[in-house]
Amino acid sequence: MTEKVYIFKRFERFWHWTQAATILFLLLTGFEVHGAYKLFGFGRAVDLHTIAAWTLITLWVFAVFWHFTTGEWRQYIPTLDKVGAMIKYYLTGIFTDAPHPFRATTLTKHNPLQRLAYLFLWLGITPIIWFSGWFYLFYGQWRDWGVDRFLSLEWVAFFHVLGAYMILVFVIAHTYLITAGHTPTSHLKAMITGWEDTH
Repeated sequence: MTEKVYIFKRFERFWHWTQAATILFLLLTGFEVHGAYKLFGFGRAVDLHTIAAWTLITLWVFAVFWHFTTGEWRQYIPTLDKVGAMIKYYLTGIFTDAPHPFRATTLTKHNPLQRLAYLFLWLGITPIIWFSGWFYLFYGQWRDWGVDRFLSLEWVAFFHVLGAYMILVFVIAHTYLITAGHTPTSHLKAMITGWEDTH
């Protein structure tokens, strides 16, 4: 029997899609700054990349405030419960039409693997991309800060690009797993409408 459950609130969906669009634009302009191709031109790409970065930071400030004031931050507390079942489902169950081991509800929106993935994103990838981006952006202040003696622009650029590739891999995996619902578009519809069909 199919039942509709309201999973994702309006601000949550706005935050998710705005964040996704901003991250894709950061990847687009960032790889141009790195010399992968030419679209906007180097100087324009740098300006657009910087504006997009500040836009994302502003969005995150609002999102963090929303998560803490609504209690939604609890959705991201990592757990190892049912991790084995989730791995088995993604490795074999998804290809044999096995029942999904996790059922999303308003109180538990993310399965155990999603929670671990988001933890890795926040504690592993995000510090690399933001700290390197910060030093990249304020390269002219390195001497005033006294960090020019042990930092090199080449290494900062290396870690910033490394972080960008890690984000790109995360986006690709995230996009693929969107199709892992009970239908290929059920998770996508839930993130657009807020309502998810459960079985």
